[in-house]
Formats: sequence, C-alpha cells, structure tokens
Amino acid sequence: MTQPKSDLPAVSPDRRIVAVETGEAGERLDRFLAARLGDLSRSRVKALIEQGMIAASEGPATDPSQKVKPGQCFTVTLPPPEAATPDAQDIPLTVVYEDDDLIVIDKPAGMVVHPAPGNPDSTLVNALLGHCGDTLSGIGGVKRPGIVHRIDKDTSGLLVAAKNDLAHASLTTQFAAHSIDRAYLALVWGTPMPPAGDIAGNIGRSNRDRKKMAVVGTSGKHALTHYRTLGRYGALVSLVECRLETGRTHQIRVHMASIGHPLVGDAPYGGRRNRSPANKNTGSNDPVKAALSGFPRQALHARELGFQHPRTGKRMLFQSALPADMAEILSLLGLSLPAGN
Repeated sequence: MTQPKSDLPAVSPDRRIVAVETGEAGERLDRFLAARLGDLSRSRVKALIEQGMIAASEGPATDPSQKVKPGQCFTVTLPPPEAATPDAQDIPLTVVYEDDDLIVIDKPAGMVVHPAPGNPDSTLVNALLGHCGDTLSGIGGVKRPGIVHRIDKDTSGLLVAAKNDLAHASLTTQFAAHSIDRAYLALVWGTPMPPAGDIAGNIGRSNRDRKKMAVVGTSGKHALTHYRTLGRYGALVSLVECRLETGRTHQIRVHMASIGHPLVGDAPYGGRRNRSPANKNTGSNDPVKAALSGFPRQALHARELGFQHPRTGKRMLFQSALPADMAEILSLLGLSLPAGN
C-alpha cells in the first residue's frame, strides 16, 4: 500500500507544514492536503479551513477549491480533539483485534451500537470510549470511535471501528467500494430454492410501515446479497450463509423475507409465522419447533469480516464462533457447519 508522501517534520504535535511541489500545482487545496497529510479526510480538511485553522504564507486559506501553486506552504493547525458527547462507560467487550488504528469487536446480541432515544447509554460506542480512552486520536476533531458500519441490536458478531481519521477514511472508502468481506450465518424458515443464488432488490422504507425496510422496486438503494444453504432440517428450517455485496439497513432480513424465507425469530419481517412441520413426526408439541418459534431474536450472526488494513495495506480476515443461543439451536437440529466454514 502506497503511503502518503511525508513533508517537512511537524512544527509541533498539533501543527504541520506542507509545501506544494511542482507536479502538484493546480490541485484543489482540500484534495492536495488530504493526500499529503494522509490521516485527514477531505471533509476534515474542509472543516479546518472553515474554522480558520489552515493558512498560507499570504494569509488564511478560505476556499477549499482554490488551486495550489508551486512553492506555496500551508500551515495546518489541529486543535485538540473535543470530548465525545456520549459518556465513556466500563462495559466488558470481546476484543478480537486491536492496534493503534482500529479495533475489531465481537458484539453480543442485545447491544445497541449508537446511543439514541430509548438507548442513551450502555451502547457499543459508550463501551469503546471506555475501553480505548486516550488511544482515540479523534475522528473529525472529536475524540470518538469511528463507526463505519453497524449491525442491528439483536444481531451478534463482528464489527470494526476506527481510532483515527486515517483509518476512518480508509475503511469508509472500502465499504463504499464493496471491497469489505462480510459473511453472516442465518437460520431461515423453509428451504430456499435454488439452494444458492443472488438476491437483488433495492431497499428503502416500507410504505406500509415506516419503521421497517422493504424491497421497493426502482426507488431505494441498490442492494445485493449472495446466499448459499449450508444445511437444513427437513423442510422446516435451513442454515444459510449470506455474503453482502452492499450494506443496507436490515438487508439480509429484508432480502430473505422477500424470497419467502424470513429469519427465525425475526418478528418484524415474518419470522414468527407458524410453519408447516417437516414431516408427520414434527407436531405442534415438538421441542424443535417450539424452540424455533420461541427464539427471542433474529437468528443472525456476523461471522466473518475482512478488509485491508488502513496503514499497512495487509489483508485481514476475522471469524467469530456462533454465540451460545444459535449453537444450541443448531445442536438441537442436528446441524453443523460444513468443513472449511
């Protein structure tokens, strides 16, 4: 991975001087500084310009789109990161990997990622602020973890967060380019036919229920899910791997429901509906069907996460074991992950 060109050494920990070289003449100021500094996004550079924190030898820089000239020097002053609004809380986390740039967490089901009305604290963000502390150098000038993707409250599994602007910008770009590897394990009602395939359907707010998402035809945002069936319990339920090409809100839940196979336990998308027994031995009092019907959350686990490290360029891949509740269901069904999964 090509590292940004270094320039003159920093005058102080919060001030940097960048000189324009001949080949860089004519570049936009915000693009030039973002490329040369490496750890600041264009949006962060624009914000610093608006705050009067970037100056040229002839005076303050005021226009992010101004063209730079050979020999110009720009002084970039970085104010100390502001304290994050959410409170840091001492909440246990399962840390899969951590370095100076990022942290990978195995999130339990039931934990909300961001503080919001109804969930003002005890979120993953609160926990990361407590865990990371001074290792957070600031995202956009705020001392906070950079959440570049989310998983639902009742979905378990892997999530990566950035600790600084460089990591945040790189991971955001990788998500936008769909170069992040994301594989989920899901228990769905029925047996998808064909057993493997692609589900393409734009996702947007449901016209019937604005709290839900839906496949909405030509409106909404493009979404693509690749699925394959890993095992099944008669015709009652199947274990499916879903790989995301895109990352829309509730994408797997919406897409699987759209082909008639909602996730077990997913009440909003039809996952609580009563299903026909697999055979005559699966009656209404059957413990398997009772366990499936009573599963308290959507049976969805973010099992695999892969990306390019923002600083080193190394490809990194992480896997998470099934949580106890899904593992118990699979054991009850007599299902196991195929070799190599």
